[in-house]
Amino acid sequence: MSLLLVPLLPLAAALLSLLPAGRRLASAATLLADLTALALAGRAALAVAAAGRLIAVPGWVELDGLGALLLALSTFVAVTAALFSWGYVGRHDHRDARARLYYFHFNLFTFALLLVPVLAEPALTWIAIEFTAVFSVLLVAFDDTHESLEAAWKYIALMFMGAAIALLGFFILFWAQQTVGGGEYSWAGLRLMAARLPLPMVTAAFVLVLIGFGTKAGIVPLHTWLPDAHSQAPSPVCALLSGVKTTTALYALLRLVPLLPVASVDAWLRIAGLVSVGVAAFLLIQVRDYKRLFAYSTVEHMGIVLVGVGLGGPAATYAAMLQLVNHGLTKAFCFLAAGAVLLALGTREIASVRGLIRSSPSAGAALLFGALAIGGAPPFALFLSEFSIFRAGLEQRQYVVTALLVAFITIAFFAILLHVNRMVFGPAAEPAERPTAGAKLPASALAALAVAAVPVAVLGLYQPGSLHALATLAASSLLPVSP
Repeated sequence: MSLLLVPLLPLAAALLSLLPAGRRLASAATLLADLTALALAGRAALAVAAAGRLIAVPGWVELDGLGALLLALSTFVAVTAALFSWGYVGRHDHRDARARLYYFHFNLFTFALLLVPVLAEPALTWIAIEFTAVFSVLLVAFDDTHESLEAAWKYIALMFMGAAIALLGFFILFWAQQTVGGGEYSWAGLRLMAARLPLPMVTAAFVLVLIGFGTKAGIVPLHTWLPDAHSQAPSPVCALLSGVKTTTALYALLRLVPLLPVASVDAWLRIAGLVSVGVAAFLLIQVRDYKRLFAYSTVEHMGIVLVGVGLGGPAATYAAMLQLVNHGLTKAFCFLAAGAVLLALGTREIASVRGLIRSSPSAGAALLFGALAIGGAPPFALFLSEFSIFRAGLEQRQYVVTALLVAFITIAFFAILLHVNRMVFGPAAEPAERPTAGAKLPASALAALAVAAVPVAVLGLYQPGSLHALATLAASSLLPVSP
């Protein structure tokens, strides 16, 4: 039953955050809840790696390899975001009531994110994913500026549009199951009866969910909310939005992959993925806000995961699962680094940041580390997973797809490094143009950056056996069941 506690811990912290006992209780309760959730999620992931599945309530609350990967990723990112928030919120707003409100919404958002991977019933998964949108929209608008309110309205409008379209897809999927006699309506149950489901109905359901949850995952052309929301939300929230929330939507979409014939679903995923990677690569060239820079990078990496799964076969799907995890870890670090730059200089404009390594060495080093890691430079974790996708594509003789993917990723890499190199090493701006520097970074922010950097660096050099086992299980869950 400890699996049920993982999402309930942030919910308890949300209630504690409302107590009029000052911000310290709210921040401490949040961090303690997330640390405990991480420990429980880690134990659950190890159990899944050993046994293949963890069942709390059969057909309702279960955890397999794919769910365990997402749960472990979500809890780790939540810990780093909570730790970074400790000093970040205090620097931005000194009022205890506002800080408690921030932690209340932060914990509700975390609760929804952790609920998604433990639910085995598709309709409940849809509800949990919609909770992530509802609970995060107030965080996007938290700064209460014209820009943040506009971003929040755009965000919630597109989220609700996507929710309605995806819901129709799930209705059709349930209908398809009932036409063949019903049975257990769960992800595992649907996969077992995939060969008997009516193909036209399952195809229609998949396309609708692709559009609906593609909106939430930031797939082109449904991505327009993402750069706006990520540029306006507090940086710790952006770490969760980009590192986890987009991944939860993609997670639900990938659950439908084994229900369709391989040739059909692979074509859909390769096309959607390449379009997203290509558009994002060229948008990265002209971006002017470094938080939007990392937001467009999220669009790129969601596309890479889709292409990896769309290439089909165990090797490509396995590499795509590693890409999913590596992106979440790396992108969370990037937004924490962006938050450090914002704390140090008080501006999001790329053109206003020059010579960062001299004015704020910690923020400059973190930003450079994040840019190299998210760009896929060796020896970071994303280099390993992206190289594995390339190799799998060549082994399957998907030369055109692989060549386009390599070209787009190369463009994105140089675009990111072009901007970040100028920010970190460029000549300092004129005194009249130089943004006002804040005080040195809070200790909690530095600690969060240090913790978040560890897996980004280590997973490119060493892969734990448990991670390999979970990625293998996750990849196998996306392949059709042999008759």
